[in-house]
Amino acid sequence: MMRSLFSGVAGLQNHQTRMDVIGNNLANINTTGFKRNRVNFQDIFYQQLQGAARPTDVLGGVNPKEVGLGMSVASIDTVHIQGAFQTTGVGTDLAIQGMGFFVLDDRGTYLYTRAGAFNIDQDGTLVNPANGMKVKGWMAQEVNGTQLLDVSRDVEDLTIPVGSKDPARATSVVNFACNLDKRTPEIPETANELQTREGTWNTSIKIYDTFGDVHTMRVALTRVPGVNNSWNASVAVDPESDAPTNASIGLGEAPPAPGGASVFTVNFSNDGTLLSAADGAGNESGGAGDVIMNIGYDVQSATPGDDGAMVRQTFQLHLGNVGSTVNSITQFAEASSSKAVTQDGHTMGYMDNFKIDGSGIITGVFSNGTTRTLGQVAIASFPNQGGLEKAGDNTFRVSNNSGAANIGPSGIAGKGKIQAGALEMSNVDMADQLTDMIITQRGFQVNSRTIQTADQLLQELLTLKR
Repeated sequence: MMRSLFSGVAGLQNHQTRMDVIGNNLANINTTGFKRNRVNFQDIFYQQLQGAARPTDVLGGVNPKEVGLGMSVASIDTVHIQGAFQTTGVGTDLAIQGMGFFVLDDRGTYLYTRAGAFNIDQDGTLVNPANGMKVKGWMAQEVNGTQLLDVSRDVEDLTIPVGSKDPARATSVVNFACNLDKRTPEIPETANELQTREGTWNTSIKIYDTFGDVHTMRVALTRVPGVNNSWNASVAVDPESDAPTNASIGLGEAPPAPGGASVFTVNFSNDGTLLSAADGAGNESGGAGDVIMNIGYDVQSATPGDDGAMVRQTFQLHLGNVGSTVNSITQFAEASSSKAVTQDGHTMGYMDNFKIDGSGIITGVFSNGTTRTLGQVAIASFPNQGGLEKAGDNTFRVSNNSGAANIGPSGIAGKGKIQAGALEMSNVDMADQLTDMIITQRGFQVNSRTIQTADQLLQELLTLKR
């Protein structure tokens, strides 16, 4: 009689625990990145009234007789199923498609979360605005003018310096990959203005000095009279300026000196591809590889040196690769074009926007049209993510059974991809939880009836003496 009382009490207590978990799930049905819990039950101790007996020659075996003493909570599991995405359009809102967690720094302790409702504080640091925890990742490092991401380093705070300056950059390389029309007529010695214009292909491109001032480089190309597949190219910088820039061009590593030749020759093979180039001093490029000309010009707005000489700005003019039609100057019987002319200089600009791609790479967008890699958001994965402990504030912490955090970039070692402008919603299913609530309620009622019935049986025993 007493066993059923205690079994009923155990049922009441543990169904109450299950109801507590269901209530917490439903309370967080709209909590960003929340992962629901579920309760599993198991039976517990048994009182053996009679043990089992093995079969004999004359009798069969006998099964044991046992009376259970109730039930207990076997586990309260965290269900890490992907929640639905909610599009927000906010650039700092991040969601993970697949496995993994964002890494947060709570005063030196790393916590992990699926809730990516982040923002930027006054220092430009990417943080969780609800509690100030800093989002961890890797900041890009500048090496020889190139932004590099080294994800093998320890993670650090991510800073997005909106409004910061991107200093002006002088043009160092111009890629000249236009096509020259083989049908262009040669200019006769006694040419008039019309014949000169018909036989000349002019192309212009903007270049920049160290101040970010813009200059115009103009290249005029004409057929070499009497020589097949050969063109003369005349280079001028700011040709319409009152002050001469003394542009000069030459082959070799040394920059051309002021007063040097400003004309070079380009030669093509019979299939229309680049063959070689020669400068005004008679130097000719080799038979293979890239063909590169060096150009120098005076920067009139710069302060002259101690010797009174003008400051020279130099850059490389890349004509392309010998024998190639990709990113190279060519000569085909097609209209001349200069659409594939690019350069790497720019004026000063301010960072007025940024974007985060699927790899978590943060790219700054500047008002001068340039972009720069700023950093990358880190993602952590675990051997047993179900073993993580919930630490509140939508975060998890490492436990003895979760395994150590494997922190790395997204898309590697099973880590998911990052979706910017979206948040992962709670994975709580209302219909499932309400159904589970009904089942839990019935289980609680049945156990309460067990106690009531056992009490009535005890009452009957008390009345036997009457």
